[in-house]
Parts: sequence; structure tokens; C-alpha cells
Amino acid sequence: MNALFPSRAPVATTTAQAVREALRNGQEIALLDVREEAPFAAGHPLFAVNLPLGRVEERVASLIPRKTVPVVVYDNGEELAPRAASLLNTLGYSAVSLLQGGLEGWQQSGGEVFIDVNVPSKAFGELVEHVRHTPSLPAEELQARLNRNEDLVILDARRFSEYTTMSIPQGRSVPGAELALRVRDIAPSPTTTVVVNCAGRTRSIIGAQSLVNAAIPNPVYALRNGTIGWTLAGFELAHGATLSAGDPTPAHHEQARQTAQALAQATGVEILPARALASLAADPARTLYLLDVRSPAEYEAGHLAGFRSAPGGQLVQATDEWVAVRHATLVLTDTDGVRARMTAHWLRQLGWQHVHVLDDWTDLPRATGPEPTALARPLPHAPELTPQALATELASARPPLLIDLASSPEFGKSHISGAFFLIPSVLSLPPSAWPAPLRDAHDIVLTSPDGAAARLAAATLKTQARHARVLAGGTQRWQAEGLAVERGLPQERLLSPPQDVYKRPYEGTDNAAAAMQAYLDWEFGLVAQLERDGTHGFTVYSPEQPFSEPGAA
Repeated sequence: MNALFPSRAPVATTTAQAVREALRNGQEIALLDVREEAPFAAGHPLFAVNLPLGRVEERVASLIPRKTVPVVVYDNGEELAPRAASLLNTLGYSAVSLLQGGLEGWQQSGGEVFIDVNVPSKAFGELVEHVRHTPSLPAEELQARLNRNEDLVILDARRFSEYTTMSIPQGRSVPGAELALRVRDIAPSPTTTVVVNCAGRTRSIIGAQSLVNAAIPNPVYALRNGTIGWTLAGFELAHGATLSAGDPTPAHHEQARQTAQALAQATGVEILPARALASLAADPARTLYLLDVRSPAEYEAGHLAGFRSAPGGQLVQATDEWVAVRHATLVLTDTDGVRARMTAHWLRQLGWQHVHVLDDWTDLPRATGPEPTALARPLPHAPELTPQALATELASARPPLLIDLASSPEFGKSHISGAFFLIPSVLSLPPSAWPAPLRDAHDIVLTSPDGAAARLAAATLKTQARHARVLAGGTQRWQAEGLAVERGLPQERLLSPPQDVYKRPYEGTDNAAAAMQAYLDWEFGLVAQLERDGTHGFTVYSPEQPFSEPGAA
């Protein structure tokens, strides 16, 4: 009997109709697509969350913290889902089932299929613009205003790393949740025009609408189609920009706090007393996510124990990267009274019924440093070798087969010379399906960025009667000791096609114009797809009418 996939008994199935009913009725449910990200991005249900089979043990504890919640798993005929279901059972998840018929069954039942990633948030952004008529400027108009030296500021609502890679000239980094907190100091004159941009559309729309909702007196616009639109218009992007926002003055901070409080109240956000947090966490029928929406630097300087770092703008843009259980309970916190409330008022509109803001940190335990890794069970033991020992062996006449389980972008950025890239899911397949170098190897060494994935993979290989050593501390320790690394994704070093990460048409600087235009065309059609899907439960806030409780579409 396989220790990792211990049962060959049939796994229960759940129909697509039952999944859609749970989504419409506000019941907690997690729908997991266990393929790699590239095939996932080629087509999936609206609320499916991508968790590849080879990454389940690394990520599931954070994505699905309650082990009794219904979890429905699917693939598209690759036979990954039964293995994932068995593994989830082994990890203690007690309500796991397979989606009847997989992705094909979903489609045959009339279920809508969406392409790309983070689709709920992107579709919601299009709906917001459709309902609220969010003001926007085309790239040509913004360039003309810049040429005339008009009084305007350009605020980039993406993460700082995305902004510094490429940005609109004269733009400054103000990630989405920071906009309402800091805009009054960036543009203190009410006549200054504020333009919000991202790479495509969603964060531009949500950022601009955040400022409209917050009732700042300035003219506000989204940059239509973001840096994609700028590039397609033939304009040059800036690279390496580092301009950011400073701290708000007390008076402007108070204005931002009052408007955020009013928006939170208008959209039904609940304020959670510190003493009530424990009772929420103790509820066995509730899946609870604790999320700190401040910047990563603020989080590392000090945060509430048990809270994850989820910067508010990114949380709205990519909720499914933190939360896999639809209709779970979300508790957001900050230290300023603005960012958590602004984020929460968007999450309520995104159909999350139970959204709380925790202001009072009194007597709650604190922690510092990066977010700790959450695993569903302790890392298994594996024989290790030090970086220096591995370097000696790699230089020998008979070097081991060195496999790097980093993501393909991480591998391309830096890897040990001679290492081979492999997607971890491959190790769960029968050895007959392995690539020849792995199948024929007698001496295997595994590495990964911090070593955790390598230890998990060593345990998987052990179930296949293969033994492997792991690099102690992973590739990070190798680099910390000053040992050499290489860059790139050479074909001869790929034991798997790099389909673990979907190439986004709006990130990086090497995207084809046709791909960028096709992406925009797709976004324009999302509102119609939402209408056909019927499970979203989105409710767009408008000050002109009472906010209705999130629910069925």
C-alpha cells in the first residue's frame, strides 16, 4: 500500500450542479483545480482555486485551514484529482470529493468556463466599471496632458516590484489599499487630477473607484488599459522607477479614516472586538482567515500572531491566492483604521458575506518577521548534504542527478549549475511516466528555494522505492554561502515543460502586442460571462441606493 496515497477505494463524487448550488446558497466550499497553472489558466470554473498536486502539502494548510470543510477536487482527465483527493485525506481533510466528470463534466452540465487567473476579481472589476461608469482616460489623452504639463499625479496601484519593473513616466507607487490613505497628501489641491494605473484594467478601475467612493474632491480617472494600453499606443514605459508615497499628515489621515468608516458601515462590514476573535476561531463550523492588509514591511516589523500578510490591494485583486474556501469568514486588520476598512468594503461587494475588521490589538499576542510557513503536517525527515559537500560531488567524475523543484520563474532567475528543472507533480506519477534521466538515475539530490519542497519530494520518491538526498537549507543556503548559480531556462535542463506558471500578458517587458490586445478583448467580455455563470454573488456599492446583502447573482 502506498503510504502517500494509501487508499485505492473509490472517492466520493460531487456533481457540478451541487457545487453551483453551494456557491449560490452561501455555503462554504473549496473547489480545487490540481493541474499546473498554465492548463488551469486555459479554462476553469469561476471560483476554482489552482493548487497543483505537487504543491498540495506546501500550500493547503494556508489555503484551506479548516479540515472538515467540503473540498471538491478536479482535473481534466489527467488522473491527478484522485491522487490529490487521497493525499488530502491523508493530511486529515475529511470531506473531500471528486468533481463528477472533471472539467469536462462541468462544461457538459452547463457550467461556464473562464480563462486566465484571478478571474473573480478581474470580472468584478469589469462589473464595477459597467455599473459605476468609473471615469477613465486613454493613453493618448494622458500623454497629451503630460505634454501640456497639466497639474496631475499618476498613482500606480500595483505591488512595488511590478511598478519598478515598468511604469508610466512620472508615476509613483501607491499600492491599491494605500490610495485612500495617502492620496490627500500626494494631491492636496482639489484641482489636481489623479490618474490611477495598473498593468491592465482591474487595479486601475478598483483604485480609481476607491477614490471616487472615498469622495476625494479631485478629478479621478483610471488609465484605460494600464501599461498595456500605454504600450499599444506606442508610448515608452519607464524602468527602475522608485518614487513612492510618504506618510499621511494627521489631518488627512483622519479624513481618510472617517470616509473608510462610512464605506465599511454602508457595505455591512462588521467591526470585531478583540475579545470576540477567540470565539470566531473556536467555531468548528467556520473557516476563518486572519489577514493583515498592511505592507509587507510593516507586517514584518510587527503583526498579530496567526495573521497572514495580505496587502489589501493584492487581496482584492487576487483573493484566491489567500482564500480557497468560498463564503468563509475573513478578519482583516491594520493599524490605521483605513486600509482594512477600504479592503473590506470591496470584499463585501465581491460576495464575501462574513467580513470583519479587527482594530483593537489589546492583549493579543504579537510576532515579528516574515510570515511563517504553514504546513498540513511536519516536514518529513530526509538525508541531507551541505552546500559544500554537494559542490564537491557535482565536480566529481560521477555527479548525482540534481533536481530543482523551484517554480520555473525562480529556476530561470537563479539555479545551481547543472541542476534540472522538474515540476513536483511528476514525482507522484508512476516511474514509467517519469522523464528518462529521473527514471534511470541511481543517485538523486533534490533542492528547492528553502528546502521544504525538496524534503516533501524526497518522501514522495520514497513511496516509489527511490531514495534521494536533499540540499540542506535549499538553494537559498547555497547562494548565502557564496556558491555560483546560473540564470535561464535552457531546454536541455527541463525535465518538465515549464507549465507550472501561466505567462501573464500584462507582466514583464517582453509581451507581444497581439497577446496584450487579446487579453484586453477577453476582459471586455467578462461581464457577459458573469451573467451566464450565475454563481458570483457580486453586489456593486453605490451611494445612491442601499447596499444589498451579498448573495446569489
